[in-house]
Amino acid sequence: MKKTTVLAIVSVLLFGQAFARTGDPGHYTFPLSEKVTRQKVTFKNRYGIKLTGDLYLPKNRGSEPLAALAISGPFGAVKEQSSGLYANAMAERGFITLAFDPSYTGESSGEPRNVASPDINTEDFSAAVDFLGIQPSVDRNRIGIIGICGFGGMALNAAAIDKRVTAVATTSMYDMSRVMAKGYYDKLTTEERTKMLEQMGDQRWKDADAGTTAPGPRILPEKLAGNEPQFVVDYFNYYRTPRGFHKNSPNSNGAWTATNALSFMNMPLLTYIKEIAPRPILLIAGEKAHSRYFTEDIYKMASGQKELAIIPNAVHVDLYDKVNIIPFDKMTSFFAQNLK
Repeated sequence: MKKTTVLAIVSVLLFGQAFARTGDPGHYTFPLSEKVTRQKVTFKNRYGIKLTGDLYLPKNRGSEPLAALAISGPFGAVKEQSSGLYANAMAERGFITLAFDPSYTGESSGEPRNVASPDINTEDFSAAVDFLGIQPSVDRNRIGIIGICGFGGMALNAAAIDKRVTAVATTSMYDMSRVMAKGYYDKLTTEERTKMLEQMGDQRWKDADAGTTAPGPRILPEKLAGNEPQFVVDYFNYYRTPRGFHKNSPNSNGAWTATNALSFMNMPLLTYIKEIAPRPILLIAGEKAHSRYFTEDIYKMASGQKELAIIPNAVHVDLYDKVNIIPFDKMTSFFAQNLK
């Protein structure tokens, strides 16, 4: 892939376009299990931003407090998509689960809309732990987290700093600060990085003059041109089709503000990955995923109890919703063993 093409893809996928908070939040991209109930909840993070989530409860849970899981991701998705599907599946297996919209996206609050932050989005996981830990049905000493795609990196970042998190698992993990700062496969040159930062600096002048935050280009097009890389086609086939489309999802219906990448390009995630130990980590990636290298590199960096699971023939997006491929049984045994 030519360097200019890589730069263009990075710009489109990561910077995106602002998107008004509208749509039908009652639409889910997966059926609710007959074995669980789902209820809308809200809670605030440490910055006072109100987050909205769905709490999934096993119907036959008995009277004893249960282990719980906070779940979010992918980057640019909402709780009615992959994180809700995971929450639904893990609640079927006996966990209380919370799928939530990150700050500034979906039904969660925060202005401007559809901006991300390595710090605030890490804090969102800890806020979800706060919420779960005060529920009478939850054993606050048995809380884990699951991060999907870009929120896999946030989940690991949260586990490093939040010692209340007992175990952490990721699927199709992205390190968003690495990919924004260095491009895919770390191919972004210093000159290209400088140009991108200069463009965002110029955009800040325009935003300051206008008194509003401007959108960038769309993440995904209305139609494919036919010359896109396969992973872009895979994203399109999830987010832009009935399979995974949701009006509240930036990836389905727009995307990020034009200056969204700034803090990620200056503030690395996962600096303290080794401090998750001795708590266990489960890292899951598809064999054919374009993002596989993020997971494998984190596995090498992490210390203590860690497990790497590579799913045969799976691509990145397969682990969003293909329930016959997502290793829910492995995740169940991992959390059952480590949330004691």
